[in-house]
Amino acid sequence: MIARANRIAVIGGGASGCMAAITAAELGANVTLFERNGQIGRKLMITGKGRCNLTNNCAPDKFLPNVVTNAKFLSSAIHKFTPSDTMDFFESIGVPLKTERGSRVFPKSDKASDITDALKRRLDALGVTIAAERVRTLDFERFDRIILCTGGVSYPKTGSDGDGFRIAEKLGHSVTPRYASLVPLAAGDAFCGQMQGLSLRNVKISLMAESNTKPLYSGFGEMMFTDFGVTGPLILSASAFMRPEYDRVTLDIDLKPALSREELDERVLRDFKDCANKDFRNALDKLLPRLLIPVLIERSGIPPHTKVNLITKEQRIRLIELLKRFTVGISGTRPIDEAVITRGGVSVKEVNPTTMESKLIPNLYFAGEMLDTDAYTGGFNLQIAWSTGRLAGVSAAYKKP
Repeated sequence: MIARANRIAVIGGGASGCMAAITAAELGANVTLFERNGQIGRKLMITGKGRCNLTNNCAPDKFLPNVVTNAKFLSSAIHKFTPSDTMDFFESIGVPLKTERGSRVFPKSDKASDITDALKRRLDALGVTIAAERVRTLDFERFDRIILCTGGVSYPKTGSDGDGFRIAEKLGHSVTPRYASLVPLAAGDAFCGQMQGLSLRNVKISLMAESNTKPLYSGFGEMMFTDFGVTGPLILSASAFMRPEYDRVTLDIDLKPALSREELDERVLRDFKDCANKDFRNALDKLLPRLLIPVLIERSGIPPHTKVNLITKEQRIRLIELLKRFTVGISGTRPIDEAVITRGGVSVKEVNPTTMESKLIPNLYFAGEMLDTDAYTGGFNLQIAWSTGRLAGVSAAYKKP
């Protein structure tokens, strides 16, 4: 018979901590969940714009390519507790789910509170003690196993302020540099503010660095201009590839990715034919959103009052090129406290991927955002939390004394 640890401490009441505590308690362990502010899942309440995109409805082999950092390390955890398992778990504890565009999974109610409420009910039903204490040192005399999952350093108001990293470092663990990820990008170009609130759909972006011949990131989807730069799903995913050492980063936007340059030229010629006697500034309404037109005209170098039938072929070619490669100079990411997740964390080289146990400190386990793993937006990061929390909980409960 496999022995089970009687006393398990879980440090951190976020997604991974709640899953680890529930799992260990289901397996018969006496679990204490330490959450410094006393309220579990505070960060869950603000994910998915308050709707909680709790996973991505895809198979593990489709999931892992969406992991940006250390996907191989996560393979065991994701295969042992898949997105489908996560969906089954939440529906089993009373949360009906739905799958939306991009295979994103949400509560049918569109309320993140349904997720946190269900987790709290399950913890209570299993007799898990929730202690509103801030843990600075680990007490292995009081507990047989300890699972450390205090999150990253993004959204510090929710309690993720780096305590777990400091504890890990004191115990001898390596912690890689932490940066903002899934975060809006700041731009030095003033025209972004002119287009504040403009959302572009079905565009293709490429994040380029002067020192790299290939794009850091390319993707297709939706983005938005803000007073400080750019944001939206595409931008958040691109931010995962930003590094402090990159100089002169630019965002190249293909405003019409469905059309080749030749096809786009034909489209522009048709529009120009219909507007032959109009000023250039009044000839782009069918092609572009209103807020983008004055910026595009200025950058094209074509005087706005030029009659369309007087625009030269060279001017038109320059316009086509601008539509296919509208560039934004990126000055960096927004502050880490605005990031959805933290990139960097406890080195996965020092953690057993099949158990989540530390290779340096027996009976210590890690889960969730504390680990040096991160993924694209779309429910992937929360699934990492559920899977690593589940694996840590199982491993801690079943490990022989």
